[in-house]
Parts: sequence; structure tokens; C-alpha cells
Amino acid sequence: MQLTPGMQLTPGMQPPPPTRHRHQRRRRLRRHRRAAAPLLLALLTAAATLAAATGCGTRLPSSAFASRPAPGTTGPATGPGPANQNPASDIGVTPTQIHIGILASLTSPVGSAAFSGPGYGAQAFFRALNDSGGVNGRTVAVTVCDDGGSGIGNQDCVHQLIDHDQVFALDATAALDYAGAPYVNQKAVPDIGGQPITTVYDQYPHLYEIGGSNAPRDGRTVGWNGTLYQSTEIFRFFKQRLGTVRAAVVAYNQADSTRYASQLVDGLHAEGYHVLSQTVDLALPDFQAVAAAMKADGTQLLFDAMDTRGNAALCNAMDTAGVKVLAKVTNVENWGESVRQDYASSPNCRNVLWATSSSRNYEDVQYPAVAQFRAAMAKYFPDQQSQLSAWNLEGWAAAQWLADAVASCGANVTRACVERFMNRTQPYNAHNLILPASFVRTPPPTGDTDACLNAARWQDSAQGGRGGWVTQVPNMDTNCYVVPQLPYTP
Repeated sequence: MQLTPGMQLTPGMQPPPPTRHRHQRRRRLRRHRRAAAPLLLALLTAAATLAAATGCGTRLPSSAFASRPAPGTTGPATGPGPANQNPASDIGVTPTQIHIGILASLTSPVGSAAFSGPGYGAQAFFRALNDSGGVNGRTVAVTVCDDGGSGIGNQDCVHQLIDHDQVFALDATAALDYAGAPYVNQKAVPDIGGQPITTVYDQYPHLYEIGGSNAPRDGRTVGWNGTLYQSTEIFRFFKQRLGTVRAAVVAYNQADSTRYASQLVDGLHAEGYHVLSQTVDLALPDFQAVAAAMKADGTQLLFDAMDTRGNAALCNAMDTAGVKVLAKVTNVENWGESVRQDYASSPNCRNVLWATSSSRNYEDVQYPAVAQFRAAMAKYFPDQQSQLSAWNLEGWAAAQWLADAVASCGANVTRACVERFMNRTQPYNAHNLILPASFVRTPPPTGDTDACLNAARWQDSAQGGRGGWVTQVPNMDTNCYVVPQLPYTP
């Protein structure tokens, strides 16, 4: 039995174990998805400074994203059993309701779509859950706070949600600058299924990223005494799948961009690749020169440490120069429907876009949980259909994780109980939506690790010629590689 929208757990029942118990570190995957954030922070320094000067980001009212009762009802459903059997057991928990907060950089200078995906996915889950009765007689009320993409705005949102709104937990966080993380941790507020855009999820014990973490998370240092590890399964996958041996890495002449590019180069070298490193000016990038260098070097596999704007411009230059690669690899942030618009002028490059992640392809409706996700998104957020993404799906998975943790508590829902569920030794897969993840602390990684990943490719021919992401592995749970783990300092 699984807890999904439409199904109830009675008090005392435990959600089922995942179907697979592979306990693994997916450092490489999480570092890859995290790379864009420090770069965006550098690109948007002036805008962030302006937001800081105003004192805070724009806080959306509860009504903007709040969970709503099903059509035809006069109030939220409460599920089976009288509500008065549930105590007001913790902050943000009443006999009939649990109050959850979502942090998101919705109006950041990179645009409204950049960090909104996880929040929409989580909201769709909670609305579907409420319409089917909630969790053990309680519905979920959600308040979304927009931090504007600035650290000051993020701190303001954190204080608003915790001190004023008295939320029980945070869920599906996607913040460009998570400056409020120390306060979240200080107040022992569980932050479930957040996107690890910065390193705070590898530092604070009350923060739980969507991919899990084996770091000590002692609140003092990041990772293992300031060291994190990347594994090389992405590079191994493309080497074995496409036979690639020559790669290029493109970065801006900006410290965070070049630092991440260096990590990519180290991983590629560890897998035996010949690597062409290219750096372009942040303000006036010469992508034509990069395309010419790639063509001369025989590049087969392309990675980058740039934003969407840079990627689209690079693809344009590649198509103009007739540069053909076997794969241009992007990450989970860019795994979405917006590819049609972002790469509209470079069809050749668009059709070799690959994305890798530790979650299911949001288009793979043969998996029941993916089908439920898509149905709920279509019902509750029909205006988002042209912007569906892997981050929407991971937000749904984050909400599923919190709902299962709450359900494990029965009537006595407390933060301590939820965190016991999060810290259990049994890995969790969000009903087969993510690779099994846990927060079991381990010593610093040594030697090789068994790491898995999912991969999809954009194809214009998919979905009857409409275009879409086509999964390229039979099963992400078994698409695994024994690979080295490389230390680095973030």
C-alpha cells in the first residue's frame, strides 16, 4: 500500500518500503544540478543588491497558491474519522490542518519560471491530497513566499513563514540564495525535499535535499570538513552509450563558472576523455570562436558552466558553423518544455540535448506516480502545461516525501516524528519517482561507488512531431556504474 492522493493511511500505519534498497551516493548528479546557482548569483549581483536595498522580496499571500477545497464543497475535506481525535500536536498543526511553507525565488531577475517549478509540483500534490481527504483527517494548507532571488528577501521570507505564519515545515524549497537556512536550522524546522542549489543542504541537519545526503550535516562545515565529492557516472554513461572520447567544457570568465568547469574537466579526465576547455567573456562571449575550436578539435560531447542564455547562444553558433556533437548535456533545471522556445533557432543542437538526473522523466506516464503528477498539474495548474519540467516532478516528489513522513506519525504529528522518518536507515524513492535516497551519515567517501542515473534526450519527432524528452535508459534504478569519487572544495 502507498500513500497517494486518493488514499488514506490510518493512524499507526507506516508507508511501504521502496521497491529497491540500493544505498548510494549520487554526489556527481547533485553537484551538476547545483552548478548554475553561484553563477547566477554572480550574473545578478546588481539586481540582488537592488532587492536587498528594498528590504525584502515580494511575499505572495496565502491565496495565491493556497490549497483549495474540491469543487462543490464548502470547506476542506478531513478524511475518515472525526477530526477531534487529532491533537494540536506541534507548531502549525491543528486537529484539522497542517500548515506548510514553500520558499521560492519566483520574481528573481532570471525570470518567473527559473525557480517556480518545484513549488508548482508540490502545490499540485497537496491540492490533490486535500481533495481526496488529506492525511489522517488533516488537510494541508500552504503558504508560498517569494524571496525575489535575494539573500535579504530570503531571510525575510524565512522569518515570515516561521515566526509569523507559524508553519510546521518547509517543502520543495527552490531559492537562488538560501541565506535564511541557518535560521531554519536554528528553529529546527524540517525543510523537506529542497533543491540543493547551494551547499546548505550538506551542512545543516534539519535541511533534507531531494537527492539525500550522506554528509555529517553537523551545522558547522559543509560536507566532510569542507570537502565534497563528485562521482563520474555521467561521463561513464556517455562513454559507454555513445562511444564518446573527446569532450569540451565551456565556461564564463567568472570565478564560480570556471570553478565548476574545473570540476567537469577533472571528472572527464578521470574517465579518460580528451578535454577541450573554452572560456568566454561574461559580457561579450565569442561563441563563434568556441564553435570553431570545437569543430577543429573533433568534440563529441559538450558540457558547460553557463546559464540558459549562454547555452542558447552557443547552440546558435554551433548550428551556424555546422558543428555537430553526439550530445550536449544539460541538467535537471533545463529539463523541460521550454526547450522549444529557448532553442528555437538551433534545431540541430536542440536535437542532441540530453539531460541527466536522479528522478523520472516527467513524460514517462507508464509509471503510475508520473501519470498522477501530470493529471494533477493539468487539473490545478492548466496554465503551466507549456512549462512542465523535471523540477515540477521533483516538487511533487518532495511533497510526497513530506506526506509520507506525516502519515507515519498517525494522529500525533510532530516535527521530531517527521525527522525520524527522514533520518531512518531505509532509503526512500517517493513511490518510484526518485532514486533511493537517505540521510544516513557515513565517513568520507573512499574508493569507488555504485551510482545510478536517469537520462533523456530531446527529439523533435517525439509526441507525434510536437517534440519532447525521450528516456534513453530502460530503468534508472538499474542504469548504474561503479565509478571513482573525486574530492573537491566548493
